[in-house]
Amino acid sequence: MKTHLALFFCLVSGIVLSKPEFDMGADLRVRHEMYDNVPGNPGGGILLNAVRSKYAGHMRFRPRVWGEVKFGQDGTWRIFTRIVNEMRWYIKPDKNTHTFPGELLLDNLFIEAHSLFGGLFDFSFGRQDIYALYGLDHIFADGTPGDGSRSLFSDMARMTFHLTEDSKLDVFFLYNNDDNIIRCGTDRSSHICMSGLGGGAEPEMDDMGYGAVYSSKAFGCADYQVFAMEKYTSSYHRKGVKYPSARRELLGFKVVPQLTENLSLQLEAMGQTGKKSGGGHISAWSSYVGANWKCEMDSMRPFAKVGLHMMSGDKNAAEEEGGNHAWDPMWSRAANDSDMFLYGSHYAQAWWSNMMFLKFSGGLDFGGRRKLTFSSGPVFAHRRDGLGGGSGAFKGLLSAMKFEFPLLVADKKAGERLEILSHVSGELFNPGNYYETEKPGWYARWQLDFRF
Repeated sequence: MKTHLALFFCLVSGIVLSKPEFDMGADLRVRHEMYDNVPGNPGGGILLNAVRSKYAGHMRFRPRVWGEVKFGQDGTWRIFTRIVNEMRWYIKPDKNTHTFPGELLLDNLFIEAHSLFGGLFDFSFGRQDIYALYGLDHIFADGTPGDGSRSLFSDMARMTFHLTEDSKLDVFFLYNNDDNIIRCGTDRSSHICMSGLGGGAEPEMDDMGYGAVYSSKAFGCADYQVFAMEKYTSSYHRKGVKYPSARRELLGFKVVPQLTENLSLQLEAMGQTGKKSGGGHISAWSSYVGANWKCEMDSMRPFAKVGLHMMSGDKNAAEEEGGNHAWDPMWSRAANDSDMFLYGSHYAQAWWSNMMFLKFSGGLDFGGRRKLTFSSGPVFAHRRDGLGGGSGAFKGLLSAMKFEFPLLVADKKAGERLEILSHVSGELFNPGNYYETEKPGWYARWQLDFRF
């Protein structure tokens, strides 16, 4: 106890004596989502085939307030915190269960330091967002997928050791409590699961993990990373069924060769092994191969990308003891490739698995935060697991469009803070013989972001 008090006193003294810099702000996101005929039905565990045939639409209002303090030489140390709330208005079907003022959630609270010991060491400790951490967006995206995009955090400790000018070693430990108690409110969100499978009101599995990522730019023409991680998911009961705990080890690498000034490649390969408490042995894999092209012009920057993302499946996924060979998305349960499929996954909420997606995308970057993007490509199942209700492996053709544009841009040099950003997006899914339906599914969204 004395040691803890001494450390706390030293921290407070350091803040006071180093002339700290305080800052705070807020933002408000207003989003309207509509969708129809989305195949699948998220809800946790192994699911029966289903089609959301009825039109649905809702609005989401997400205010956030944040504050930070920087102290130490050149702001070496930083403490950041953020509180979030999200209220929803279900337009159709009319099933509003959210009541004002909703639920307050501690979204971020961490302390970090950079360039310690002469630039050799960085660290961060506390609740923090993990989207695309270490540039590995196929592993890290959202530690709390149960509440959608309201929050993206994990409770995490991470350290960076700068080995040379061109290489570094990152190590981390994270923990996600499904029944996260650092929140208070009046509506059903107070009990919604945060990291479990289905996003329902029944607490499900906790998960924890740790690992190391080595990154190097030693080769001038290709940056690369090698990484090793382990993830543990606890056992839990859902709807009278006990799901076993599981331990997964992951090994992988990522290489980004820069072929020309405008053309680069991206290669990833990952494998998972492990064991479930019920005795099942885990063996799964994932890979990605892609090419990125961009061009600088006077008034715009055209770009194009093609990528093949593959994740293993299991033909016995529908069985209670099955799924041992299906890819576990680790902490990448977010809208990486599709917002629509957050509402239409057979395996769990935002659970990317059993998929081979050949995606073509391109667009124009007009500058000034104005950007137009199109994408389209076929989606196949690696294994015919029967969850779509059809007899084939062709899941369908997924196409998308997004236009981003600002309504008000702040002049930072003049001390302005208020910004209003916006976008409109849409997706169209034409299902294949993996599904029992031929009805096209669609998704549309408009969004406004106010930043203060």
